[in-house]
Amino acid sequence: MKPVKEQLDIIKRGTEEIISIPELKEKLSSKKPLIVKAGFDPSAPDIHLGHTVLLRKMAHFQQLGHRVFFLIGDFTGRIGDPSGQSKTRRHLSEEDVKENAKTYKKQIFKILDKEKTEVAFNSKWCSKLGTEGIFDLTSRYTVARMLERDDFINRYKKNEPISITEFLYPLLQGYDSVVMKADVELGGTDQKFNLLVARDLQRSYGVAPQVIITMPILEGLDGVEKMSKSLNNYVGINEPPDEMFGKIMSVSDDLMWRYYELLTDMDYAQLRKETEKGKRHPKEVKAGLAENIVSEYHGIGAAKKASAKFDAVFAKKEIPEDVGTFSFDADKIGIIDLIKEVKFAKSGSEARRLVDQSAVSLEGKKITDVDAEVNLTRAGKILKVGKRRFARVLRG
Repeated sequence: MKPVKEQLDIIKRGTEEIISIPELKEKLSSKKPLIVKAGFDPSAPDIHLGHTVLLRKMAHFQQLGHRVFFLIGDFTGRIGDPSGQSKTRRHLSEEDVKENAKTYKKQIFKILDKEKTEVAFNSKWCSKLGTEGIFDLTSRYTVARMLERDDFINRYKKNEPISITEFLYPLLQGYDSVVMKADVELGGTDQKFNLLVARDLQRSYGVAPQVIITMPILEGLDGVEKMSKSLNNYVGINEPPDEMFGKIMSVSDDLMWRYYELLTDMDYAQLRKETEKGKRHPKEVKAGLAENIVSEYHGIGAAKKASAKFDAVFAKKEIPEDVGTFSFDADKIGIIDLIKEVKFAKSGSEARRLVDQSAVSLEGKKITDVDAEVNLTRAGKILKVGKRRFARVLRG
């Protein structure tokens, strides 16, 4: 294993808080592989770059020779983590949890080393607790301590319901750490309360308390809200290379550096100095970021191709070489139907919204009338929707 100082430098990169560094140093000094745990509730299994901040830190521990457990909360997931919630979450069915868990497992190995990742399910021990076990577990924590949690106390003051099962969630998550004898647990900043509960429970059960490492919540493409699929400010790791590249190129120059820190292993300090002194253009540096991220999920070849296509479309104002061609047995077609036919919208309402947002153009001219009809020719015309989607449409 690497010396403790070198390990610490790698572990500390991009972290929000470590509780505590002296304890972590002591654990690393044992020169034994640490048990590193991160829990994931299979309630929203489509992984985007925001999720990879935590996964990348897990990968760092793997590279340092430690035992990394990807813990799927198939038991706790049926309760739902109340962290950051203003109301009680909908309970997931057992079938939902199983399907979502399968989806997780298909995606995580784009980041984690499959051979070095130990996947665990907390139903293995939580389902065996029984009534006696639950009584014992709940006796080790108080309601007063639970109400120290911001989201609980806020809901309590507003007379909003808090179910008893929500109180159980942090206890069960903490019990995971007791059973696994975790040395380190990783989580987002919104998980700090749960992670601290785990430390307390480990002490209560006579297990050495884990070190807590919280990771920042990554801002989405807008640079304001956290990255979220529901806010449509996300980059999915399964998205096509061109889409990923283009989305990353849309982030602000300031946000670019945060992405460098949290989404790559690059030593970007010198690059940042040169950019801030005007020796490098931010667009060039951002393209390097986009290429690095796309190559991690799709390979360097796909990243290079996406970079070239982006440059052709946006820098040189050219049409991509491999633009799809669609032919129709008609002289004309309504713009809404056309957008749906080329698969740039799933519904008429989505297509209308694109037109209303001035996101649609034909042969370089904006179309703003949802009732517009397109005259088709055998030579074909270029339809553009948004910034990155092109189609050649013609009369068959």
